[in-house]
Amino acid sequence: MQRPTSAVAAHCDCWRPQLYVVLNAVIVQIYAMFSRLPIRASKLQLKPKTISILLPYQPPRKMSSSTTTAEVQPRYGQLFTELENRFKTTSLGNDKWYILAISTLAASPDPERADQLYLHLTQQADYATSTARQALIRRLREALVKSVPIVGVCKPIEAILAISEVERDEDKDFTFTRDGWQCDEANHERGTGWLQKLYARNTTGTLDLFSAHKDFSWLSKEITYGLFLSDRQVLDDLDTQLVVLPGIMSQNLPKETHWHIRGTRRIGVSREEVQVIWDCVQLVAQFFDVKLHKVPTVEAVEYDV
Repeated sequence: MQRPTSAVAAHCDCWRPQLYVVLNAVIVQIYAMFSRLPIRASKLQLKPKTISILLPYQPPRKMSSSTTTAEVQPRYGQLFTELENRFKTTSLGNDKWYILAISTLAASPDPERADQLYLHLTQQADYATSTARQALIRRLREALVKSVPIVGVCKPIEAILAISEVERDEDKDFTFTRDGWQCDEANHERGTGWLQKLYARNTTGTLDLFSAHKDFSWLSKEITYGLFLSDRQVLDDLDTQLVVLPGIMSQNLPKETHWHIRGTRRIGVSREEVQVIWDCVQLVAQFFDVKLHKVPTVEAVEYDV
């Protein structure tokens, strides 16, 4: 079959707006018919996608591979600014708040909005150069990698793909942190070392909880802590806890939230600063209309530190 020429294709494209007008008119008439029936159209529970065709036709937007016109939605900009301001009241560091932000976004109902965080950050003067943006994406990417054993792999994948869609080509970073990884003795020592730093006197008792489920004990030592959480090529101890505690707490998990409030205190973060972290996680949860009603307070865990 002969393919249509560009002139024919262009002729077809020019009819698309008119076609949408006709379809809109037809659907309006159908909707009007239903509205006169005993069962009102409002009872049909039409999904937004079903009636979106009623909107005016808009040609697909084309984005350059080297630039992006995407903008930060005001409500997300306000959220990120509030998180940053709250961290400024602590001594945790200027580059820590967005680790909590990416972790809570990855755990949220809308992990794709990691693109909003990336856009918000890259508009700041600190990330005015491509080199700075590459360093930034290494930190955000590693936070998402470390989120995998916390929230599962699917949401972090959605998040990193959303960021990738708004990255400029020249800002892409092709480093590979887990290249050559092996589940060997060095991995075991590194993983159990970090595990013991957080759990201290509770290490044996916690691992004994899995005495009848040893797969989980093995996963914790070799994979969660060995492969993921003990890696220090990009994120340090505090960065890592700013992935783990917010990611767990965002899922409204009481036991493990207790363990990691306690663990964050044990690596030297003050009670007041852990409270700021706790409050920020609650702030993001409220933003997404998620209730964290089962997690313990910082005060309730303090006795166990």
